[in-house]
Formats: sequence, structure tokens, C-alpha cells
Amino acid sequence: MNSYGKLAARMRVPSGFLVAALYLVYSRPRWESLAAGLAVALVGIALRAWAAGHLTKNEALATSGPFACTRNPLYLGTLTAAAGFALAGWNLWLALLFAAYFGAVYLPVIGEEESHLRKLFPEYAAYAARVPLLVPQFPIAHGRSGGFRWALYFRNQEYNALLGFLAGAVVLVWKTR
Repeated sequence: MNSYGKLAARMRVPSGFLVAALYLVYSRPRWESLAAGLAVALVGIALRAWAAGHLTKNEALATSGPFACTRNPLYLGTLTAAAGFALAGWNLWLALLFAAYFGAVYLPVIGEEESHLRKLFPEYAAYAARVPLLVPQFPIAHGRSGGFRWALYFRNQEYNALLGFLAGAVVLVWKTR
């Protein structure tokens, strides 16, 4: 594991709060941008929820549901939600900050997680060969069967992303008034 990837993994959440604070201060939502942006962000939150309901971290390789389309549906959901909030916030500099943050923090974290999964699951190499890293493929690759499980959604504490979305939406609506 490279040291920058480890640092990015450790600092992802604390630095995310800093980016969120900057966003809340400098966003300039308009009703039109708010409606479009929150719709896009909600798609990202829904993708994250769907993925969390298929993920048993470090126990089994997730290949069903959205993991049959992309190896990183949680991060794709995060990127989609961030793009939606960038649109809702109607500030180009914040959109550029989000893009830079994703590239500087999330891409190295994805690399670290890939390294971890390759060590943990021998079948990961074959999975990685047929399923793209981030941009989903259609038709989907054939993964292990398995449906969404609410128990996994709650075990993975994905409701926190929904709560964050709702809090952000409330603040943006307040700022728009």
C-alpha cells in the first residue's frame, strides 16, 4: 500500500467535512439549479443505497446488483451525488473543488481498496478483468446471484448518506429563500 493512498483513506471523512463546510458557505443555489441538482444527487444516493444492500465488507466479494456493472458503485454514487450538489450550488469554483477532491482523495482510496480486495479474494482478478473500475458497463457482467438486503444497508450504515443528503437539501432550500 502506498503512503499517499493510506493518508487519503484516513483523511477522506475529515477532509470531506471541510469541503462540505466550504460548499455550504459558498454555494449560491437558484430554484432551477436546486431542483436539477438535487434530482441528480438523489440518483447518486440511491445508487449508494443499492450497492450497500449487496455489500458484505471483507466477507464475500460483492458481484451482484450494481457490482455487476462497476467495481465501485459506492464511489460512483458519491461522484454522482457530488455532481448533483455541485449543480445545485451553482458555483463553478465549488464544482472544480469537488472534481479535484474526488481525484486527489477518492481515486487513491479506490487503488488502496483494489489492492486490499486482490489480497483478500483470489477471484478478484477475474472479476476486475470483466467489470470496469468506475464507469458502468451495459449489458451487465454476470455476477453472483443475490438480491438487495435491507439488513446490509443498515449494517453498512448507508442511512448516513441519506441523512447527509437531506441535511444538505434543507440548507440549500433555506439559502435559496
